[in-house]
Amino acid sequence: MTKFRGCIDIHSGQVKQIVGGTLAQDDNVADTTTRENFVLTKPSSYYAELYKTNNVQGSHVIKLGLNPANDEAAKLACKTWPGGLQVGGGINLDNALEWLKYGASHVILTSWLFTKDEKSSLMQLDFQKLQLLKEKVGKDRLIVDLSCRTVIENGETAWYVAMNKWQTLTAEKLSKEFLEKVCAYCDEILIHAADVEGLCQGIDQQLVENLGKWCPHGFQGKIVYAGGAKSISDLELVDRLSQGLVDLTFGSALDIFGGSLVKFQDLVEWNNRDST
Repeated sequence: MTKFRGCIDIHSGQVKQIVGGTLAQDDNVADTTTRENFVLTKPSSYYAELYKTNNVQGSHVIKLGLNPANDEAAKLACKTWPGGLQVGGGINLDNALEWLKYGASHVILTSWLFTKDEKSSLMQLDFQKLQLLKEKVGKDRLIVDLSCRTVIENGETAWYVAMNKWQTLTAEKLSKEFLEKVCAYCDEILIHAADVEGLCQGIDQQLVENLGKWCPHGFQGKIVYAGGAKSISDLELVDRLSQGLVDLTFGSALDIFGGSLVKFQDLVEWNNRDST
């Protein structure tokens, strides 16, 4: 069954809801491109406590950029719910264990996993790095972020993994074979559909349906999709399209973040309906 997953997106030290495809790539220059839907006044601990109180398992904290204030906000969230939140953004071999010690249940790996191929000059997922992370933190505490952008190839829709705040396309195309290979190393897969992230105009239905088809047989974890969710009915839609193999994150549409389309309590009731 598809479940609701919570998120805490941190940008410049604050919890925000943004339009994902507009993030500035360079942390060292003035950010004039990022479109912010909501900038929240409440600290990360407020949302961590909310997820904890309502038992919203598998929620993630994403640090958008290398601002030290992002680290502090993420640490505060982990301190509020030790062992209850996943953390991503700037995670690598050197600091992964540190974040687990701060209280993260899992670390989410993205840009660091990619290495430039000398022949093509394109970034490719480095499975040697992934193996090193798996050995260091354990498969059951590792999540791979395969957030993507849409590309039209020969008139057909394809999705390519994007790194560096979803601004740099890599050589990695989402497919059944690729997901099967990656899932051998991790507990879950996280996928933001960057082209619809933060727009509240609906999920990428074709991508969600494909993710359900591509999810490896026997994979004990889940694929978690984020991007465009705008209604409580999207949970039913994702459940149907993916055969219950994909979970769904809500962001800008959600009332706790300033949205008006989806009530947090309705999502909590959805998660609890089969456990009562």
